Amino acid sequence: MKIGMNLLLWTGGADNSHLKLLEDIKGWGFDGVEFPMFSPDGSPWETLAAKCNDLGLERTAVTVMPEGANLIGEEAGERAAAVTHLKACIDSCVVLGAETLLGPLYSPVGRLVGRGPVPEEFDRAVAGFKEVGAHATEKGIKLSIEPLNRFETYFLNTQEDAAKLVRAIGLDSVGEMYDTFHANIEEKGLAEAVKAGGECINHVHISANDRSTPGDDHIDYDSSFKALKEIGYDGWLVIEAFGSWIPDLAGATCIWREMSPSEEYLATNGLKMIREKWGV
Repeated sequence: MKIGMNLLLWTGGADNSHLKLLEDIKGWGFDGVEFPMFSPDGSPWETLAAKCNDLGLERTAVTVMPEGANLIGEEAGERAAAVTHLKACIDSCVVLGAETLLGPLYSPVGRLVGRGPVPEEFDRAVAGFKEVGAHATEKGIKLSIEPLNRFETYFLNTQEDAAKLVRAIGLDSVGEMYDTFHANIEEKGLAEAVKAGGECINHVHISANDRSTPGDDHIDYDSSFKALKEIGYDGWLVIEAFGSWIPDLAGATCIWREMSPSEEYLATNGLKMIREKWGV
């Protein structure tokens, strides 16, 4: 089991100005960092990889679907754009040295259509992920598909939803993510949710109910951790948090007030909570 820190607390696109931040994250005791990869060619991945290598920091990467790219969309062009985007991100993960590409890899965040998912969308997702997953397998990268809460997507909302899709795709390179923030909204129980995801879970986000400091919130991390151990999970536990410091991200996450004393407080106290509760 490894503990990572998502850079979305500081930036939507890392560059050379964040090299000192990487040093800080290593100094705080994290095993790795999770890089935003909203544009696959938007950051100096080679430079960032070299810095992480020097520091001994491992990497994962998170992306979202840009406008006009939708793996479950009706138009063939938007499905093709989604495949192109994901394949480009996988290629950038190779350069960055990131072992996993994760996120809501199926349609843009916030895309709601006034109904629930239909079978045709599920079939499109399976077909699209089979193609993208084959590319990921070839490049040695894992994919982790993230279900979101009902206010951010209608397609995948629960661990059961995501596991059904992953099993239909049927590729070792494709799994799904368990995120405590989204599960806290959508699931009947956190332990039951983890068990529903089961062997399909290949990445975990530790995210507070208010998107701030894990452990300063009301999420039952004990139940999640106990269930994760019971299913044999030993992968990444990555803190994902947001603040009001970055206007673009504050708008996307609807965070308009100061949620923690500082980014360092959030990261170090979240790390302490995970280590204490997991027992490492």
